[in-house]
Amino acid sequence: MAAPDESRAWRTVCRRADLVAESGVVALVDGEQVAIFHVPGDETEVYAVSNHDPFSGVNVIGRGIVGRLGGELVVASPLYKQHFRLRDGVCLEDAGQRLRTWEARLHGDVVELA
Repeated sequence: MAAPDESRAWRTVCRRADLVAESGVVALVDGEQVAIFHVPGDETEVYAVSNHDPFSGVNVIGRGIVGRLGGELVVASPLYKQHFRLRDGVCLEDAGQRLRTWEARLHGDVVELA
């Protein structure tokens, strides 16, 4: 885990115990559904992207499958199977589509977003 960056406003969104390895959970942050993915052993262990799938128009990304495609860590939408990079939300099949992303970190026993 990286040293805390106190220049940013971090907010707690869930506990580490709420996470499921190699899978997503969803938290409501300021009225928006955020899918949080825990990838133990990755340089960045926690990723946060919008739960809203731009192709289907429904909130399902948190139920997507995490994996690697072309060396990129991605989540596959459970409906139409587009792949979104977890680091920046860009769709690998259509770079014009992307998921909103948040900076995320594990800080002790909690998950925080900036």
